[in-house]
Amino acid sequence: MSVAVDWLAFVQVFVAALVAASTVVAFYAIGLRLLVRAGRVPVVVPATFTDALTVMTPKEQKRAAKAAKKAAKKNPLSPTQKRIALVGAYAAFAVCGLVVLGGLLLILFNH
Repeated sequence: MSVAVDWLAFVQVFVAALVAASTVVAFYAIGLRLLVRAGRVPVVVPATFTDALTVMTPKEQKRAAKAAKKAAKKNPLSPTQKRIALVGAYAAFAVCGLVVLGGLLLILFNH
């Protein structure tokens, strides 16, 4: 009894996964960059763990939120440029979602 491996199919799956992962990461990074350029700095409150450890103290959280507001005020872009950057950010996030959805559709309907 021998096991035959279809190496061409293996390489195709590897390349597809590598391209899809690179695309998602690249467009997510572009989306975040454009979101910041649009003046919408995402400030994420850190999670509190069950053993009462936190990533940031409340003082550090306030400082981060204040720095985000200050950065948004110093944005040199005009309101139109900010809108364009915001639309571009949402488009980049949509590309990420479409790549993930496409991968799921390939898995579900390509058997």
